[in-house]
Amino acid sequence: MKPIKPPALRTGDLIGIVSPASPVDDSTKIEKGIRYLESLGYHTIVGNHVGKQKGYLAGSDNDRVDDLHQMFLHKEIRAIISVRGGYGTPRLLSLLDYSIVKRNPKILVGFSDLTALQCALWKHVRLMTFHGPMLASDMAEKVDSYTEEMFWRVISSTKPIGNVELSGYKPTTLKAGRSTGTLLGGNLSLLVNLIGTPHCPNFRKSLLFLEEVGEEPYRVDRMLVQLRESGILKEASGILAGQFADCIPKDSKPSASVAALLAESAKSIRKPFLSNLPFGHVPGKLTLPIGLEATLDAGKGTLRFMEAAVS
Repeated sequence: MKPIKPPALRTGDLIGIVSPASPVDDSTKIEKGIRYLESLGYHTIVGNHVGKQKGYLAGSDNDRVDDLHQMFLHKEIRAIISVRGGYGTPRLLSLLDYSIVKRNPKILVGFSDLTALQCALWKHVRLMTFHGPMLASDMAEKVDSYTEEMFWRVISSTKPIGNVELSGYKPTTLKAGRSTGTLLGGNLSLLVNLIGTPHCPNFRKSLLFLEEVGEEPYRVDRMLVQLRESGILKEASGILAGQFADCIPKDSKPSASVAALLAESAKSIRKPFLSNLPFGHVPGKLTLPIGLEATLDAGKGTLRFMEAAVS
């Protein structure tokens, strides 16, 4: 199946706002995020069910799927941005009409819990989506300058991006080497959740990128072992580790560090492995196009996007 690049975003275009996972704790964040987008010259439309709440979900599964379907069907919408992550998109994967998405490819942006949805769209449709900033968590307050520059460049430029600036953090080489592959990945726990389901992509010859938040090191270890034992780490051409925010022991019991666990994984799989990259649950984040061909030189600490992510 040939990859599908969505059309590039242009100033004045219409952006749809969805909430496919958890609800926001402060509805004013939605309003602030919308003001930010409109201050840049874009128009916005909010999903019919955004603002709903059903326990830890932003409305029922049918509500959230309906908003996604309507956004893809809307002829004038050029991009769809999630309000936030949390939890909920794995519940939607068997309810989605993937043919609607295939007929109406659009920019879809989010990270964290959105990993499940983005991986499923790659598996079933081969739509390139964007692991990037979200409305309430990244756009409601002052937007990080690095996040902002990279995001708008990636979703609006039809020219190859080339070498990516890895600002804010010093990349750490865990295993030197150079490899080219398809960018796939996202939140570690969501990737593990997909294993064994019909929505899990093939990670063969991928540049697998991983991030996590709030998980104790032993839980990160367990998930890395699952990736290894399932063959996913072996299938990948190279590994990119982002920020593992607040992934520290919650008590005084003996523990390993996440840095040590990543180094152990790098030693066992012997693939190009670069860590401490600027993506994940941190203010400064690189937008990673899922499905894009990229080249990693872990020894030099560089990442190159070989093509444009939009058409």
